[in-house]
Amino acid sequence: MNGPSSATLRSKRKEPPHALDSRHPKHHRTNGGDVASSGDSSPARQDGFEDDFEDSRLPSALLPTGPDTAEWQATIESVVRNVVSIRFCQTCSFDTDPALTSEATGFVVDAERGYILTNRHVVGSGPFWGYCIFDNHEEVDAYPVYRDPVHDFGILKFDPKAIKYMPVDALVLRPDLAKVGVEIRVVGNDAGEKLSILSGVISRLDRNAPEYGEGYSDFNTCYYQASAAASGGSSGSPVVNIDGYAVALQAGGRADGASTDYFLPLDRPLRALKCLQEGKPITRGDIQCQFLLKPFDECRRLGLGPEWEAQMRKAFPKETNMLVAEIVLPDGPSYKKVEEGDVLVKVNGEMLTEFIRLDDILDSNVGSTVKLLLLRGGEEVEVEIDIGDLHKITPDRFVSVSGGSFHDLSYQQARLYGVACKGVYVCEAGGSWRFDNTENGWLVQSIDHKKTPDLNTFIDVVKDIPDKARVVVTYKHLRDLHTLNTTIIYVDRHWSKKMKLAVRNDETGLWDFSNLSDALPAVPPVPRTASFIQLEHTSHPAVADLVRSFVHVSCTMPMKLDGFPKNRKWGMGLVIDADKGLVVISRAIVPYDFCDISITIADSIVVEGKVVFLHPLQNYAIIQYDPKLVDAPVLSAKLSSEEITQGASTYFIGYNRIGRIVHAATTVTEIFAVTIPANSGAPRYRAVNVDAITVDTSLSGQCGSGVLVSQDGTVQALWLTYLGERSNTTHRDEEYHLGLTTPTLLPVVSQIQQGIVPKLRMLSVEFRAIQMSQARVMGVSEEWIRKVSLANTAHHQLFMVTKRTFEREEQEGGALLEGDILLTLNGKIVTKISDLDVMYSNDVLDAVIVRDCNELNHKIPTVAADDVETDRAISFCGAIIHRPHHAVRQQISKLFSEVYVSARTRGSPSYQYGLAPTNFITHVNGKPTPDLESFLAAVIKIPDNTYFRLRAMTFDSVPWVVTMKKNEHYFPTMEWTKDPAEECGWRRVTYDGGKVIEGEGTDGILPIAEESSEMDVDVGVSND
Repeated sequence: MNGPSSATLRSKRKEPPHALDSRHPKHHRTNGGDVASSGDSSPARQDGFEDDFEDSRLPSALLPTGPDTAEWQATIESVVRNVVSIRFCQTCSFDTDPALTSEATGFVVDAERGYILTNRHVVGSGPFWGYCIFDNHEEVDAYPVYRDPVHDFGILKFDPKAIKYMPVDALVLRPDLAKVGVEIRVVGNDAGEKLSILSGVISRLDRNAPEYGEGYSDFNTCYYQASAAASGGSSGSPVVNIDGYAVALQAGGRADGASTDYFLPLDRPLRALKCLQEGKPITRGDIQCQFLLKPFDECRRLGLGPEWEAQMRKAFPKETNMLVAEIVLPDGPSYKKVEEGDVLVKVNGEMLTEFIRLDDILDSNVGSTVKLLLLRGGEEVEVEIDIGDLHKITPDRFVSVSGGSFHDLSYQQARLYGVACKGVYVCEAGGSWRFDNTENGWLVQSIDHKKTPDLNTFIDVVKDIPDKARVVVTYKHLRDLHTLNTTIIYVDRHWSKKMKLAVRNDETGLWDFSNLSDALPAVPPVPRTASFIQLEHTSHPAVADLVRSFVHVSCTMPMKLDGFPKNRKWGMGLVIDADKGLVVISRAIVPYDFCDISITIADSIVVEGKVVFLHPLQNYAIIQYDPKLVDAPVLSAKLSSEEITQGASTYFIGYNRIGRIVHAATTVTEIFAVTIPANSGAPRYRAVNVDAITVDTSLSGQCGSGVLVSQDGTVQALWLTYLGERSNTTHRDEEYHLGLTTPTLLPVVSQIQQGIVPKLRMLSVEFRAIQMSQARVMGVSEEWIRKVSLANTAHHQLFMVTKRTFEREEQEGGALLEGDILLTLNGKIVTKISDLDVMYSNDVLDAVIVRDCNELNHKIPTVAADDVETDRAISFCGAIIHRPHHAVRQQISKLFSEVYVSARTRGSPSYQYGLAPTNFITHVNGKPTPDLESFLAAVIKIPDNTYFRLRAMTFDSVPWVVTMKKNEHYFPTMEWTKDPAEECGWRRVTYDGGKVIEGEGTDGILPIAEESSEMDVDVGVSND
C-alpha cells in the first residue's frame, strides 16, 4: 500500500434522484427518472482500502486527445451495434441491494443464444425486471441467467429473434489483451445518454477491487485502472481495444471529480459464458477468506523472507504484489487455519501471486481440499482447507411475512462485517418487523423465545404464531453484534395473510412465489387488570386523577393513502367515555381507518382499537376499544362546555417525545384562527377553519399530546399534534403542537355516545381571519365594522374565503368564491371560528357576504363530510390510486379525473416509467377513465408484460402521456374496498389476468407497508 486515501468511489449504475418535484411534467417523461445533474446520483461511498488512486503510472501525454483515427472509428462502428442500454427494476430489497429503478449498459457476447454481459450490481442479487434497447432503438425483454456471487458481472438473456431490423453480432472476450499502456474506448450508456464513447489508457492491472461502502462490493480479484471519466449509467460497458475486442468490463470509478475508472478482468466472465454455452453448471469455489494484493515491501514486514522474495520475483518478474489474507470469516473453512496477515506463497504446490489463478483452482475443485503454504511472521505454515460451494452461501430465496422479508445471511454481508456466514437476515425491515429503524443489517436471533439460527427454523417458528399476537423478538445488527436488542412486535397476519416463499429461477429469470402457510386465527383477548400511576406534585387532586383518562395509542398503516407521510405514529389519547371505550386522538396520529390501532391502558393492558369517527376539519378522531377487556379504574374525562379565554389560568398535562407525563401550571397566551401550511408537493390531511390555543410553558413545544385542565379536573382543551409543512419550497413535514377547545367536540361526542355516527355537513371553503383595516378596504361598511366590535370585544375580525374545495359536482348560484367576506350565517354575525359550527348540521345556510365591495344575501349549500374520506384504493403497477382525497380538493381548482396517484413503490413499473404521485390519470389506451370503476375495468384487460398508454395530468395542469409495461408477477393489480363485514374493515380483491380472486392471489409479492420520501414510497415503515 502506498499511502492513505479517502477517495470516494461510485458504481456506474445510474439511479434517478429521489426527491423530485413530481408535479412538474419534466419529471414524468423519462424512463427511470430525470437526471438533476450529470454524474452518478447514487449516494457517495467510501473506499475501504488505503491505496494511491492518483498513481496512473503513465504520463498524461499518453492519454488520447483530439478526434479518433479512421481505424478507431471503424472499430467503434462495429462495436456500438452490440452495446445495449439496460433499463431495469430491482423490484424489492434483497441482500445488499435496495429496491430501485435504474439504467446501465451491457453488450452482446453470444448473438445466437442471446447472452448479454453486464455488471452484477446491475443484475442484482434479488428479483430483476428489465429490458434492453439496441443501437437502432429496438427493445427486447431481458432476464438474468447468472449473477456471480462475488465478482461484479452477470449475464442476461434475450430472444435474438426479437431483433428484426439490424444484425446482431457479439463482442469477443479477450482478457489476454489487457496490458498496461493499451489505448481503450468505453462504449456505453454514460450519464444516462443513449450512447457515449469515452477514451482512456489502461494504467494498472493490479489494483485491489474498490470498496463501495455498505452495499455490494467485489473482492478476491484484481481490477484494472484507467482514466476514462465514465459516470452513472455506464455500468456494464465494454472496454474495447482498437481491434474491437472486449478486454475488460466497466465497473466503477471515483466520484470526487477525478477521471479514474476501474474495470473488471474478463477471465471469470469468459469462463461463465463458456459454461452456459456448453450447458454446464458454473461452479464457484471459496474458502471464506478475503485476500488483498500487497506490495513486496509490505509483505516483508508481514514475514516474507529474502529467499522467498527472490523465488517469487524470479518466477514472476513482472509482479510486484503477493496475496495476503485480510479477512477470515468465523466458522468458515479457513477459520483457525488461515490468519489475517498471512502471506500466500503456494496453492497445491504451485507458487501463486494472482487472483485469476487462485479463482481457477478454487472453482475447479469445489468439494475437494486445497493445500496452502503461508508465511506467518516469517514462519512457513501449511494448511489443508475444504473448498466450499460459493453458490450455497449466496441466498437464492426469501420469505415475506407480516410486511417484512428475510433470507439467510449472505457471504457478501458476512465478508463486509467479518462475521460468520449464518443467521436470518432482515432484508425488508417493514410492517411488524420495524425495529429501531428501517435500515437493513438486522439479524433475527429468536422469536417468541425460540431461537432462529436459519431461515428454515424461522419459517417453522413464525407460521405457528397467530394473527395479532404480541411476541418477544431478539435481534442484533451486523455493525454491533455485541449488543442483543429485545423488542415486542405485533404480528400482522390479516392485511397480508399469507407467508410467501420466493425462489430464484435461473431458467425463466423470475422468482417463483409459493404459499408457505395461511395465518392462524387470532387468539380471543381476555380481560386484564391494571392500576394507574399516581401523579405527584399537583396542587389539585382532580387534576392528578386525570392521569386515569390517558391512554397510549399506536397506529400502524399497512398501506399509504391520502398522501400521509408515515406508516406508524403514536400519541396519547383522552378517554371521553370509559363505559363505551371512546377515546379522542389527533388525526396526525390516526389519519384514516385503513390501519391497526393498539391502545395501551395504564401502561399495562393492550387492547385493539377501531376508528369510529374522523373529523374532516378539526384535526381529531374518535376511536374505540372494548371496555369489557379492561379491569382498571379508567376515568371518563369531563369536557368543558365553556370556551377557554385568553389570559386564563390553566393546568397543562402533556406527554413528551418519550411518552413521559409532564405537567405545569400555565396561562393561555393566545387563541387565534390558525392557518396550517399546505404541502403542495404531497397534499395530506391538515386542519382548516379551527381556532388554536397557545400557552405560556416550554412544555407545550415538547408535547404532542395532552390537555388543558381546570382546577376541578374539567378538560378545557385538547393538546394535539397538527401536521403541516414548513415551507413551500422544501416540502418538508412539520408538526405543530396546539390546543383545540373542547366545546366544539361536544355535539359529535354526544351523538357517538348515543350510538349515532355523526353525519356532518360542511362549507367547502377555507377561511382566513382578516382585521378591520383590511375589511374596510374590501368593502365592509362602517355599520358592519361597528357590529363586529360589539359582537367580539376580544378579537375584531371577520373571515375571508381563501380557497375553495373543488367538488365533483359544481355548486350552482350560492357557492362562495375566493375573496368573499363572510358577515353572518343563519342571522348570526361570524367573528369567531366557533360561529362556523352551524354549518355541520345544515344542508343550506343563509349568509350575508361582501363580494367585490357589494353586500349580498346568499343561500350557501353545504356538502357531506363523510364523502371526503377514502373508501377504495387500487394498487396497480406499484402505484397506489384512489379518489382525490380532501386535501387534494382543498388545493386544486379543478379535478381532472377521480383517478389520483397517491403514492408509488420503488422498483415498480410506475417508478420506472415516471408515473408519479399527484398525477391524475384521465385515459387508458385512449379510453377515458373519469372514475375508479372505469380505470379498473380498463387496466385489468391489459395483458401482462405488454405496453399500454396512460394519459395523465399533473397537479400543475400540464397534460402528458406515458407508456408503461404491465408486470403482474411482481406487482399484481389489487383493489381494497371498505367493508365493515371484514375483520379488518376492508376487503381485498386481486385481479389475475382479468380474473377476480377474493382475498390474496397466489402470485407476486407487493410490499404493503411502504415508506416515503415525500410522495415516493419504499418498503418499510417509519416513525417520528
